[in-house]
Amino acid sequence: QLQLVESGGGLVQPGGSLRLSCAASGFTLDYYAIAWFRQAPGKEREGVSCISSSGRTNSAEPVKGRFTISRDNAKNTVYLQLNSLKPEDTAVYYCAAPRLVLRQCVFPIQEADFGSWGQGTRVAVSS
Repeated sequence: QLQLVESGGGLVQPGGSLRLSCAASGFTLDYYAIAWFRQAPGKEREGVSCISSSGRTNSAEPVKGRFTISRDNAKNTVYLQLNSLKPEDTAVYYCAAPRLVLRQCVFPIQEADFGSWGQGTRVAVSS
């Protein structure tokens, strides 16, 4: 059974950093494009970063240069490094695997392409 489990969220001050983890079971992460999404209070879920099976990555403009997605094949885990955090980064962060055999990320990241989701991990940026 395919399962994604996020961890690493928490409360951090503006300018701080966090590393989110997405551990997969039931399938091999590096065969698929894997994405991170976030949903802020009162807003729709939005794509943040994506890593293709080739290892190519990209991120949405609001986080480009601050967030980095990476993958550890041996641990079957995808990470999202969050640096220079801002209050507007406050959200629940989800990792997602695609509905079909999607191996290359498509930008902008489309929620409709992803059908398997973790439970989310909450990030709060506040002083």
